[in-house]
Amino acid sequence: MVTMSFEQAIDAIKERTEDYLRTSRGVILKGHYANGTSRAFKCISPSHDDKTPSMFYSYSKHCAICRTCKARYGIFDMIGEDYNLSDFKEQVKKGAEIYGIQIDSTPRRSRAEEDFRPMDGQNRAKTGQNTDTQPHTDVYTHKEEADYTAYFEECKRRIAETDYHRGLSLETLERHYIGFDPCFKTRDQNGNFVTWRALIIPTSKGSFAARNTDANAGHGDRYRKRGATQIFAYKTLQTASKPIFVVEGEIDSLSIEEAGGAAIGLGSYDNVPLLLKLLEAKKPSQPLIIAFDVEAEPDKQQRVDEAEKKLSDGLERLSIPYYRLRPFVGYHDANEALTMDREAFTEAIAGAENIEKQAEEEERAAYLASNTAAYLQQFINGIAESVNTEAIPTGFETLDKVLDGGLYEGLHTIGAISSLGKTTLIMQVADMVAESGRDVLIFSLEMARAELMSKSISRHTLQQAMRDGIDTRNAKTARGITDGKRHINYSRAENELIRAAITAYGAYAERLYILEGVGDIGTEQIRETVEKHIRFTGRRPLVIVDYMQIVAPYNERATDKQNTDKCVLELKRISRDFKLPIIAISSFNRTNYREAVSMEAFKESGAVEYSSDTLIGLQFKGAGKKDFDPTEEKRKDPRQIELVILKNRQGKVGDKILFEYYPMFNYFIDKGLSK
Repeated sequence: MVTMSFEQAIDAIKERTEDYLRTSRGVILKGHYANGTSRAFKCISPSHDDKTPSMFYSYSKHCAICRTCKARYGIFDMIGEDYNLSDFKEQVKKGAEIYGIQIDSTPRRSRAEEDFRPMDGQNRAKTGQNTDTQPHTDVYTHKEEADYTAYFEECKRRIAETDYHRGLSLETLERHYIGFDPCFKTRDQNGNFVTWRALIIPTSKGSFAARNTDANAGHGDRYRKRGATQIFAYKTLQTASKPIFVVEGEIDSLSIEEAGGAAIGLGSYDNVPLLLKLLEAKKPSQPLIIAFDVEAEPDKQQRVDEAEKKLSDGLERLSIPYYRLRPFVGYHDANEALTMDREAFTEAIAGAENIEKQAEEEERAAYLASNTAAYLQQFINGIAESVNTEAIPTGFETLDKVLDGGLYEGLHTIGAISSLGKTTLIMQVADMVAESGRDVLIFSLEMARAELMSKSISRHTLQQAMRDGIDTRNAKTARGITDGKRHINYSRAENELIRAAITAYGAYAERLYILEGVGDIGTEQIRETVEKHIRFTGRRPLVIVDYMQIVAPYNERATDKQNTDKCVLELKRISRDFKLPIIAISSFNRTNYREAVSMEAFKESGAVEYSSDTLIGLQFKGAGKKDFDPTEEKRKDPRQIELVILKNRQGKVGDKILFEYYPMFNYFIDKGLSK
């Protein structure tokens, strides 16, 4: 059994969080993304019936976080829940017992370790500290577990022992109780105990940030947090008389204050949801200015941009006025701007006080410039550009004639009840488009990539058999393709047919890009992937989204209808911005299973009807007629399926195209206009 101090035991037990998740909750973590998180898994909170995996694990924070219910689970939270222990010390003791750690009760703490100990009333009396007073930290604390008041007082008295003030005046440092600890104990990235000369930044009486003053410290050895999650200088949101900057770091917040502005510090971009939750409870007195860092590395900047997008979306939802402004042009962050060019930075902060007036002037100028004359040349240029953006033929001759050549730039929505093969039909279109030499980008949110591939190869076995006059009984279903055990018993002709189908599929497979996801792909990721495809290949693809209702919601609190409407509008925007066609597959209301297809059948969204350039429905032939029996129609092979043009922004509506559908082999045959 290993012997450790209480603090060492806490750190050692935290390192076993992933192991405890597996043994206690049955969670096996997968993935280690650039932002330091795992793939999503079902929320472990007993009060959350998580239908779609929405919890992820932060490897850096050693905790599981749910995007939906906002639950946060560290190892001590789980131990407390599993063993009915509410006292933190008892949770640590139980963790030590589980992992074979002996906690040393001998009082051998260093001075710095003593400072970390929560101080009760008796300890404060011994230090002579007034229990009714505490440092003016000007913060909001989400949860307090300790009292570092005496420690802050001692560190504050030591501030003169360091010249590491980062351009901040003693007045600013003193106002926020910033102090200095010459022997701050922590662990380095390798888990070894080290001593820092650290700037101590209180964020509440029970929490603080420690900044390593060693200029040569590595990225992971610069900051340490102690105590509960918090927002630095939160009271500024209610007391400020000027626009309030929102930055990541506490020192950046202090730098803006040093330059005459008002600011709060998130402490981490992960704290954006906490800020939004607090703002929902109480609106700020002034508009906010988002001023996040500028990163040199694309991966890091992507994380910053994602946090900025999350914050701006939340502020819009809460109807809180905000602006985006980085008053440190040419520098990484506010503190770097303060230390490198104090005068220019101070001037930029002062100018931000008029940001509302400036924005109004810019809005006025933009509105006056929006008259039609300003867009006339753009209209003329668009005619010339359209030469290079012709329609993409679907491969079905009758459908292409009805659509006046095929799929043009815009949003094309197709819907149907189950068993009509809407995904199968569109995947056949995808294959024919790829076969013609064009790229197809498929976001498959329900079926796995292998499942879609097997359906296409199955279709090729039937097509090949028909084309070569081979017995069509040799054709194989998707299961017949993927079940390797069956291949042993296939005849030579059957195996040759499968090989020929795979060869036919492989001839154009390099033009197909299938991205699979389960509720974790949203319109933002679709946009980013489309942009990346065009940037890397120089080609505009046909984009397919299967299906619309399970695109990741933009807002977990919004209704299904609101999320679907937002999805439709964003897909429309993507098609317009990149000048390409998007096919979105939609589900139908169950009440429409016997009726003829109509616009009203499209599920959960009025935006589908209004925003789609083409609206297509599939139905059994004869749907809506007296004595129509959908169950009987499902038994037919092939099934008689009609494709109905419900809306066509640039052409005729009402046309019906008849298809023969072979469900076993995922194959549609165009039979011309339905009579």
